[in-house]
Amino acid sequence: MMSASDALTTSLKALVLNASYEPLRIISWQKALLMWFQEKVDIIEYHSAFARSVSDQFKLPSVLKLKSYVRPKKLDGVRFCRENVYIRDNYTCQYCAVKFTYKELTIDHVLPASQGGPKTWTNIVTACRCCNQTKANRTPEKAKMPLLRPPKAPTWLPVVEFNLGGDREDKSPSVWKDYLRFKTN
Repeated sequence: MMSASDALTTSLKALVLNASYEPLRIISWQKALLMWFQEKVDIIEYHSAFARSVSDQFKLPSVLKLKSYVRPKKLDGVRFCRENVYIRDNYTCQYCAVKFTYKELTIDHVLPASQGGPKTWTNIVTACRCCNQTKANRTPEKAKMPLLRPPKAPTWLPVVEFNLGGDREDKSPSVWKDYLRFKTN
C-alpha cells in the first residue's frame, strides 16, 4: 500500500482521542487507516505524507477521534514495562550512574531470575550493557556493584516527549499539542 521509497512514512503515528476529545493512545498509521476504513473514527488532522495503493492514495491521519465514547481503563498504578522502568530510572544505569539512550540500555534483575528473582518494580532496574554483563548472575552485593537507589514501584510517571522518528530528533507532531494539554485546577 505504501511506496517503498517513502521511508519516513513507516515511522508516522496517529493520536487517538476519545469521543470526548481526551487522548487515549498513539497508534501506527496503518492501524489508524484500518480504524477509519472500519468507520470507528473521524479523522481530525492529517500528516503531509500519503499511502498509495494500485488505484488510490490516502493522506495519513495524524489525529483521530472515536465515534463512540470508550470508558478509559482504570489503572492500578503505573503499568510495568521496560520503557516505564527506563523512565522511572531517568534512562540512567543504576550501577555506574551514566545516562544512556533507549537502545543502549537493558533491564537487570536485582535478585537474578535464576535465583528466583521476580520481574517486578522492586526487583528490576535500568542497567547499561557493560554493567549488566559485569554483574552477571549475581546480586549487587556479591558483584560489589551497589545500586544508586533501591527500586520501587512509581506512583506516577513524568510526561515524556514522544520521539516518533527512531534515531532522528523529531518530537511529537505540533498538531498534537492542542489535544495533549492538561487541565489545571
